Amino acid sequence: MAWVLLVVAGLLEVGWSVGMKYTDGFTRLWPSVLTCCGIVASMVLLAQATRTLPIGTAYGVWVGIGAAGAAVVGMLVLGEPVTAARIFFVCLLLVAVVGLKATSGH
Repeated sequence: MAWVLLVVAGLLEVGWSVGMKYTDGFTRLWPSVLTCCGIVASMVLLAQATRTLPIGTAYGVWVGIGAAGAAVVGMLVLGEPVTAARIFFVCLLLVAVVGLKATSGH
């Protein structure tokens, strides 16, 4: 169950990190409220996952999902550059996330 919570926390991190773009420096009310709710929910789920998972693994996976997800959303939705190098490095992030899970012992 901790892994499910951690993946959901990572996906929420993607949501709030992309959501920050729409807050306009936290000057727009509803995007700011939704982004803040996403931050809190993501942190709560991460905290719950760390009750049974090692912190280094949980945090690394959480950050990896968030960083890779935000980069992919940026390229697919927000018009950020799509280059072979960016795709390669996003894939490296995903390999690192899988590696952390595979070596966590849980």
